[in-house]
Amino acid sequence: MNLKIKFTQIKASITNKRRKRNIDSEKDKKFKFNKNRKSRTYGSGKFTIIICGILTITVFAVLGIGFWKYNNKSKEEQKAKEKSELAANIEIADQIVEPEKVYLNEEVKNAIINAGQQVTDGLDKRPDAYDLTNEELSEFATIESCEIGTDGKINITVISPGLVTSDDKMYYLFEEKTYEDEIAEDAEPLISEYNDSETTFSVNLNKGSADSRLYSKFVVAVKKGDEYVEVCTPSYVTNPEAVAGYNYSGMSQDSIKGLLVDPSRLSEIDDLGVNYATYNIPLNRLLTTSSAGSVAYSYDGVTYYFNSAILDEYDYLFETLNNKGIDIAAIILNNASTSSYPEITHPDARSGSTAPYYMFNASDESGVKALSAVGSFLASRYSGAGHGNVSMWIIGNEVNAKKEWNYMNTSDFSSYTAAYTRAFRVFYNAIKSVNAGAKVYISLDQQWDRNRSSSPDFDARDMLDTFASSLKKYGDINWGIAYHPYSYPNENTAFWNSSSLVTHSSDTSIITMDNIEVLTNYMQQESLLNEAGSIRSIILSELGYSSTSGETLQAAAFAYAYKKMVANGHIDAMMLSRQTDAADEIAAFGLALGLETTSGQHKYIYEVYKYIDTDLSEQYTAFAEDIVGVDFD
Repeated sequence: MNLKIKFTQIKASITNKRRKRNIDSEKDKKFKFNKNRKSRTYGSGKFTIIICGILTITVFAVLGIGFWKYNNKSKEEQKAKEKSELAANIEIADQIVEPEKVYLNEEVKNAIINAGQQVTDGLDKRPDAYDLTNEELSEFATIESCEIGTDGKINITVISPGLVTSDDKMYYLFEEKTYEDEIAEDAEPLISEYNDSETTFSVNLNKGSADSRLYSKFVVAVKKGDEYVEVCTPSYVTNPEAVAGYNYSGMSQDSIKGLLVDPSRLSEIDDLGVNYATYNIPLNRLLTTSSAGSVAYSYDGVTYYFNSAILDEYDYLFETLNNKGIDIAAIILNNASTSSYPEITHPDARSGSTAPYYMFNASDESGVKALSAVGSFLASRYSGAGHGNVSMWIIGNEVNAKKEWNYMNTSDFSSYTAAYTRAFRVFYNAIKSVNAGAKVYISLDQQWDRNRSSSPDFDARDMLDTFASSLKKYGDINWGIAYHPYSYPNENTAFWNSSSLVTHSSDTSIITMDNIEVLTNYMQQESLLNEAGSIRSIILSELGYSSTSGETLQAAAFAYAYKKMVANGHIDAMMLSRQTDAADEIAAFGLALGLETTSGQHKYIYEVYKYIDTDLSEQYTAFAEDIVGVDFD
């Protein structure tokens, strides 16, 4: 109804009521003065009804002015029209009240005008409205945060440039599993809210239960044509540490010196002054299907069994190392039996290879549950439970070398990297939800940017870029990199000798200790920094030089490499490979990398390693300057 006509009808109604009061003189005398309100009211309440009627009609008329009328005009034209109509309507209301002497006091009158002004301001601030196709909708909004709050719930905040047209003006929050790439056909929304330029949802985490959402991602959709259309990129929980019961990030060390230790020679660790140690945890040794002689662990509704005897070995080793002031980097390796625990291994990696380790499986529900249980169990056992503490976890070994160390039967780089990245995030969330201070690393080899079309392996740089980009796209986490800057070829102990494959540019084919700054410089790119804007943790979890070309040369190579690491300033820890020569490495590759021989005889490098981070460093490394041709100072 036209607003002027409506007010004319109100005016006529008021006039008719006055005529009626003149006829009924007794009723005309019943008005009284209300001191508190400082206005005239009728004893019967009729005047109050008139005022309320005027207020109600005016406010609703104001609020109803073309609230979504953008059919044929631009937003600016529509707003101008609405504001003009609003001003005119307020003027009409004022004209009706005054001539009829309804005694509307200034307070009420100003309230009407202020209400109209608020609506006008609201029109100015109202977000733009967008009518988009389904294809355009996919990136309309952004999940700004997906975090566990102090109440233990997951809070998802989505932002957008404005409002989006849909069947019902609602945003719907959906849960997608790790292995899902879109909303399942039979999925029901978890919750809904009116869509706005900023909308927040809150859902239960359900940590540890069969319907845990710790490993899920979340996406917002709108309903169009009776189907749900995603309006943003999904996001995982990015702060699993918020529900951790332990917070151990390692000891305060005075050097980066570490070692791949020999459990049979732990008595020498004190003499060597080791600060960090790496140790492998191959799952085939650890997992068992029998409840006898095992530790049962129920997680997310499934029970798994871990070999008690093997756990005792790890317990003793980790406790002993911690008691000696050594931080531990544990490497989780997948050589799980496909007959006993097939769900651990990706379906495309269960046959067709003699590789020692395989791609972890996060491609289905059973795989996600198994990986999360393994990660949670290990983090729980080695985080303040009295079995030793592990501060660093490395997921897989040289995972860009898919043929040799992380087998998966595919030549498709995107599929391979996505499979590893999903598995990595499952382990990350499992570990960090137990120990908030733990660090979790991807392992890469020295093949940086080879671009070999004939090789079944992938370049470390390509793997790193895609891995980092995917994690950031779906909710960034604080991952680190465990790099292996061996010489090329590995037996080339004198790594400083020139090679066309080892340059000091970011597209070098190989990264060794000669050009290690390529890696640390690369990691300082904005796209690779963590959420705080800092460089991520970098450790050299494998590095070694063979004595097959001479013990003195081996010792000189280590001395030079260590000096370069310290001068670099971006390397958190270095684990030399290894304490004792490995007979199988000597037989297969001619590599004698140890500080001592297989029989326990100390090599020249032993004393250099022992003193390199002490006040006697110069005394024990000066010999290497002439060999390398570099002044270490």
